Amino acid sequence: MATSDEVRSLPYNRDMSHLDILIPFALPPAELAADLLREVDAPALATLLSRSKSEPAANRHERFDDFARALPHETWMVRRFGLLAQLERSGSPPVGAQLLRSTGAAGIADIASTAVDSGFWFVIQPVYIHIARDHLVLTDPRQLMLTETESRHLFEIAKPLFEESGRDLRFCNESTWLLRSDDWAELATSSPDAAGGHNIDIWMPRGPGEREWRKVQNEVQMHWFQQAFNDEREERGLKPVNSLWLWGGSNAAMPAGTSPYGAVFNLNGWMAAVAASSPRHLKANSVAELAAAESGPALLALDDLVGPALSNDWAEWIAAFNRLEKDWFAPLHERLKSGKMDALTPILTNDSRLFRCTASRSSLRKFWVKPNLASLST
Repeated sequence: MATSDEVRSLPYNRDMSHLDILIPFALPPAELAADLLREVDAPALATLLSRSKSEPAANRHERFDDFARALPHETWMVRRFGLLAQLERSGSPPVGAQLLRSTGAAGIADIASTAVDSGFWFVIQPVYIHIARDHLVLTDPRQLMLTETESRHLFEIAKPLFEESGRDLRFCNESTWLLRSDDWAELATSSPDAAGGHNIDIWMPRGPGEREWRKVQNEVQMHWFQQAFNDEREERGLKPVNSLWLWGGSNAAMPAGTSPYGAVFNLNGWMAAVAASSPRHLKANSVAELAAAESGPALLALDDLVGPALSNDWAEWIAAFNRLEKDWFAPLHERLKSGKMDALTPILTNDSRLFRCTASRSSLRKFWVKPNLASLST
């Protein structure tokens, strides 16, 4: 057991801490905001937002280019972990090399024997691109629900086509493959979430290597088209897989970034890779589990709203928002009000805007401020 002197020397007090909460797509589209927020029942979040600390509006609101290759929450994550310079070069979150390191450390068979300190690595995802009236549209890859067996089948067809041009394709998991292509290091790419639902022409890879990419992409598409694979999927009511999406290029020789947190919670996929420098990566299914593990500055990611927002399923978005209130915002508000936390900072985004504020126990005493969700539609 620690002595009183040892306890006083600890860098953080478990019962008093600062929590950042990243909630992508918690900001509704401007044209739907009034109707959607009318159906949201989130009094605890309303209190946290409206009774937050006073600070300049410029520190609370951030607007992004409508045609940015990375979404606001993606940019925030990359910036928070010291990788912004790489993002500015690559366009999309620079996560290929980070995913290579993390999956290699996890012993993934295709990755474990790969050198993780050299080369320029991209993320490749199998996707469905559908034909609109006069353009092509990328569908959210989450909707494919690929199994590992299905993804492996597609991977084995694609791998030799990349090898013909001297490029190394590795299987990471059913939704993610990794590609080494050092001569494409200057290629600007877009994250699939940034491009999803739009005319893909604007978000296609641009720069040295784009023609070579299109060539191998077309070859893979033709080989997949000749398979009975997609007919079988469509018979089961699933979307076909007819293309690849390239993004996330990063240099394995570059630093992995730095973490401002003692622990991060509920980060998956590329987000976990970006936060690889954090000392602890933990899973919390409730505020009670979060409180038991938290020690000092921490980040909690709540991505429940991403899927419904990207698929324009606003009824599910409302339902998911109300679940977040019950499961997270209300108990976190109680912890803050009771002094078990120093402060918490919600970071809420949509596809072009980010809003952040910080609430503390003292700021919650603004009893004259009526709780409201107005900041979600500003």
